[in-house]
Amino acid sequence: MQVISIQAKCAMASTVPPDPKSVAGKSLHVEERAQLLVIGAGPAGLAAAIEAAGRGLSVVLVDENPVSFKTMGDEVPLHYGQGMSAEARNRNAMMEAFIASEPQIEAAFEAGVDVRLGTACWGLYANGPAVTWLPGLVAGLNDESRSWMLQAEHVVVAAGRRDMGLGFPGWEKPGVLGATAAVSLASRYGALGRRRVVVLGSSTEALTAALNLREAGTEIAAIIEQAQAPLGSPELIAALRKAGTEILTGHVVREASGRDAVEAVLFSEIDGDGRSFGAERIISCDGIVLAIGATPVVDLLDAMGCRIAFQPERGGYAPVVDSGQRTNVRNIFAVGDCAGIWSGKTQDRAIAEAEGRRAVAAIAAGLGMTDDRVVPAALEPPAPSHDISAYRLAWVRASVIEARAEFHVCQCEEVTAREILEVRPPRYLDWKNERRNDRSLSALLGEEPPNPDQVKRLTRAGMGACQGRRCREQVAALLALGAAMPLSSIPLAGYRAPVRPLPLSIAGQIPEPPEQAEHWDTWFGMHAQWRPFWDVPELYTVATNDATGPVASE
Repeated sequence: MQVISIQAKCAMASTVPPDPKSVAGKSLHVEERAQLLVIGAGPAGLAAAIEAAGRGLSVVLVDENPVSFKTMGDEVPLHYGQGMSAEARNRNAMMEAFIASEPQIEAAFEAGVDVRLGTACWGLYANGPAVTWLPGLVAGLNDESRSWMLQAEHVVVAAGRRDMGLGFPGWEKPGVLGATAAVSLASRYGALGRRRVVVLGSSTEALTAALNLREAGTEIAAIIEQAQAPLGSPELIAALRKAGTEILTGHVVREASGRDAVEAVLFSEIDGDGRSFGAERIISCDGIVLAIGATPVVDLLDAMGCRIAFQPERGGYAPVVDSGQRTNVRNIFAVGDCAGIWSGKTQDRAIAEAEGRRAVAAIAAGLGMTDDRVVPAALEPPAPSHDISAYRLAWVRASVIEARAEFHVCQCEEVTAREILEVRPPRYLDWKNERRNDRSLSALLGEEPPNPDQVKRLTRAGMGACQGRRCREQVAALLALGAAMPLSSIPLAGYRAPVRPLPLSIAGQIPEPPEQAEHWDTWFGMHAQWRPFWDVPELYTVATNDATGPVASE
């Protein structure tokens, strides 16, 4: 029997030319190059960019904010819930407010950083087991008018945080928005159109958001918490109560009422199982702020292939990083809230800034650029003050499972909680009830932890224009409740590039080499399934179509 060594097989493979109809072997049009790309102009990203520029590296810093009014309406990158006022339509004013709200942006300019605001990173790419033809580490960038590729030797991701969605009857009404979006609109832009709000959640992050909103001129009518006692700092609770904010523990929202937008909140007490009892109360308000849980923004990192794990001390699913903020993917670093969220970091930006400087110190060390600078020591987050898995599941049980009426958990694709738990096909398929008594998750999907990606493909929950920003954590919680498992057992629903909605008119601007465009309609040698209009016979059926011949393109 002939035995061929691995080395011989590799040598043979290297001599085989790539399929001319694939992208392998084609040159990628890279418009720009930089030693360091920093994604996100928050405290961590700015600290990293300024530190790197001070060490002599060429640095490009991008941040998608301020996003356009239309993009906010699409709930990107945060859950804005139509909570923005008319001021958000003035892009020049929003840009000025964004720069004025963060003095370190000017410091970055002065340090020589190439700062680009209103510029999003929609994808990161590197060579790996499935891709071996890239010129190196490449990022896809876009602004309002164009898209292009930038090659970087190192990338620091400082993408920040967003809020877990929470559904209840009426939560689709304008005025229901995430805490991060609300604080950004109110404190950074002065463009929050809601003047009296109810905040859901009582963690330190939630209470801090409430105080920030109050300082920006928004009245906090009440804090509603399903737990029997507030979770956050007693000092923060006392500060809110002193200002007249009612703290309602052991309660849950039953409905957001209003004709065209939120006008009032109906709520009631709940028992230990999350079921409502007693008389309902009503609070007049024009906004509901969801602050039950902040989660790191890991979409770029996950799509890139970085290792992501459920880490309660870091706010849930977060990248696994070493003491230098380095991920498992070469030359990719994660800093700031996207690397983990905890109370101390929320209240002290110096922690995030130290992460940014530590990442740059690791990059400099790898380049042999050592000096006498003091490198901030790695700070491990403390154990969480509460079980975030049980806490978030309790919210979803009381608000979604025990809701007084069905509503769409996935607003984009109009999927209810029952349809998710029973894994029902989309309604447009005109699905009829099957003759099956057991529609439990275990009967339908097996005994392993249910996978949100599998449920997404079967129900379309999470496939909408907002890319699951409002529902992905809710879907995971529903699956955990349906399978009687902790939230940490439910796999992270995968991300794919582009991680931001990208119009074809923008995406199509990236040039393709002529040899790639030559075979655009027959990628990977797949036979065409259509005939050009000039070649269609008078009597034509799909069954008689010869798809094996040469392909003509219109």
